[in-house]
Amino acid sequence: MYTWHWEQIPQYFPLIGAATLRTLQISVVSIVLGSLLGALAGLMRVQPVRPIRFLAAAYVELLRNIPLMLVLYLIYFGLGAFFPVSPFWAAVVGLSVFEGAYVAEIARAGIESVDRGQMEAARSLGMSWLQSMRHVIVPQAVRRSLPPLTGQFVSLVKDSSLASLVSYEELMLVGRQINSRIFSPFEVFLTIGAIYFALCLTLSLLSRWQEARLARP
Repeated sequence: MYTWHWEQIPQYFPLIGAATLRTLQISVVSIVLGSLLGALAGLMRVQPVRPIRFLAAAYVELLRNIPLMLVLYLIYFGLGAFFPVSPFWAAVVGLSVFEGAYVAEIARAGIESVDRGQMEAARSLGMSWLQSMRHVIVPQAVRRSLPPLTGQFVSLVKDSSLASLVSYEELMLVGRQINSRIFSPFEVFLTIGAIYFALCLTLSLLSRWQEARLARP
């Protein structure tokens, strides 16, 4: 019969708190960089120059069809064979590049969901393609893309647990370290799970609030 030892957990709160901050750090930086990369790739996928569309499509299809673990290993151990790569930057670059491919598809779908007549109307008013995208298409696409983007950002926060594979001391790695000391897996990992749940729920609630703001006239 399993014996619970919740009294052992509070002494590790400082370690867990520091790991939570590190998880937040790589998640926020990766969300920002992944969003920028994904937005750029999404725009490249819908612009009129075929070679650029092909490059963006190749990036998206490649990254969406290999596991994140492989991306992290290629960056940390592969590139690390040529020059030093810190665990932090290996995790951030891996997460950003990987999640950027999914953001690109969300951005592309959001842009293509806007009626084509609006682009034609903007062009007829003398706007360039970039001006039409910036002032007419993209603002509407952002509103439509926010729900799937939120889901992708939540996935990124959970995927950050794989940063432990490149020795970055985020929540999961610290959880395993604590469990190896006290051998209380349920107490340790339920605590870690509760923190992930709180982080992801907060992100979802912030997204709903932002959706409500954008929906106002």
